[in-house]
Amino acid sequence: MPTRLIPFGNNEYYHVYNRGIKRQPTFLVKKDYERFLTTLSYYRFKNPPTKLANFLKIARAEREKIFSKLKNSKEILVDIICYVFMPNHYHFLLKQNVDNGISTFIRKTINSYSRYFNTKYHRDGSLFKGVFMAKHVDSDEQLLHLTRYIHLNPLISLSVKEKDYPNYLWSSLAEYMSTKKSIVSTDLIMSNFKSPKVYLDYILDRKDYAKELDSIKHMILES
Repeated sequence: MPTRLIPFGNNEYYHVYNRGIKRQPTFLVKKDYERFLTTLSYYRFKNPPTKLANFLKIARAEREKIFSKLKNSKEILVDIICYVFMPNHYHFLLKQNVDNGISTFIRKTINSYSRYFNTKYHRDGSLFKGVFMAKHVDSDEQLLHLTRYIHLNPLISLSVKEKDYPNYLWSSLAEYMSTKKSIVSTDLIMSNFKSPKVYLDYILDRKDYAKELDSIKHMILES
């Protein structure tokens, strides 16, 4: 996987995203999404003791002990502010905590998941398109807007209906709607809203505009 020449700044926020090579699917079934989620959850830690493939062969009780130690160490490469996984692409909003944190996190996650995917589906070569793309977040307003943009992806692409949208499995929105937390750091964003419902209303307030922009984008790309 190619490396990025421009370093990321610690304690800065970035929109990180990429799509499948030649727009090909990167997730085919539920277990693929689950594996990607497991992979990023594991490699967000600075010093995992072994490769994920080896880790998953360990007995469950021992895996839980290892995960507990990793969490207690508080050595985390990135804070994941939000994410979404779509059939042929992903989006993250990340805060870098240590030098090279984002590059290391994405490299290990994508390399590990690509090996899993290629082995499972008997394919060779890159799964994602070149170097991942990243944009620095310049303001609090932009930060909020990006969480809305990322969380709206399943709805504007018509992957899910609006009534099912808050329960889309492969997005961090569910963590924003619940008091149960896992790998996402929600406090920064939710400090701007009185309740999860108010945040959801904030997201849905721009759904029609977002759909219009998405339609225009596809017309341009397909022309």
